[in-house]
Amino acid sequence: MRRYEDLFIGETGRSETLTVDREEMLSWAAVYDPQWFHADPEKAKKSVFGEVVASGIYTAALWRRLDHEINKDVDFICGVAWKETRWPKAVRAGDTLYATSEVIEKRPSKSKADRGIVTFRYQLFNQHDEAVFSCESVNLVQRSA
Repeated sequence: MRRYEDLFIGETGRSETLTVDREEMLSWAAVYDPQWFHADPEKAKKSVFGEVVASGIYTAALWRRLDHEINKDVDFICGVAWKETRWPKAVRAGDTLYATSEVIEKRPSKSKADRGIVTFRYQLFNQHDEAVFSCESVNLVQRSA
């Protein structure tokens, strides 16, 4: 596992792609975010989107799934904050998404010598290279002994 010392500012990564499945998106919305424009295809035709679109939280979950391809070898302790979180474009069924990751800041913890604080800029893009989700995530990462 890569530790705090192994990460460097400017380090980037990119995931493989994932295509958004309509039935999975609708099933998730029905349970976790049943707003009509996420969960009801007929009513959603009258929305500003013209069809059902993915919930922002579902979009973030898809990003997380893809980010694990990029950063699965980082020895994370946990995440502690998201800053500048945005959903600039709706995700639709059939969209093909990929995630990117960049280390933008790091510093040793002032209170615990066994960890460092690493901030990543995460983004999720659709097949047109349009950003559909972004955030800066502050994470605790294990330091080498």
